[in-house]
Amino acid sequence: MMTISYPYIEISIQHQTLTLWLSADNHKVYTVSTAKNGAGELENSGCTPRGQHIIAEKFGENMPMNSVFVGRVPTGEIYSPALAEQFPERDWILTRILWLDGCEIGKNKGENQQGCCDTKSRYVYIHGTPDSEPMGIPLSHGCVRMRNDELIQLFDLVEVNTPVFITEM
Repeated sequence: MMTISYPYIEISIQHQTLTLWLSADNHKVYTVSTAKNGAGELENSGCTPRGQHIIAEKFGENMPMNSVFVGRVPTGEIYSPALAEQFPERDWILTRILWLDGCEIGKNKGENQQGCCDTKSRYVYIHGTPDSEPMGIPLSHGCVRMRNDELIQLFDLVEVNTPVFITEM
């Protein structure tokens, strides 16, 4: 069981929100987009994993808004509708990346009877997405998508090891 300390993040799959708790009486709520396939932990499920996590790594500090990442590495591209037309199959990961790591062995870390359930090895992130993508609707491949300007704000307020709790409620 993780000890609660501030700041921490709560993500509600049902409400499509991310709440950053800065203290017991100070929080910020953002609308997000979680997995189109719903909640789940198994590799290749395309689901958003539930349970206790931490931010394992942060990528993109000081990068321009709409910077494109592939494999957590900036490509040097800046997202635009023209770039999207050029690469229609890309799952756009923009601006910043907060890479999540599960804390519950057999649930969201390691393996269980069904197979790999490891959030980090599934490359589940909180990341930016094109402004044309709707928020408040589950559409991702498992990650938690955010508006780029809001993600920059969140990125600057959290550190590696910040607790993240993902629930269906």
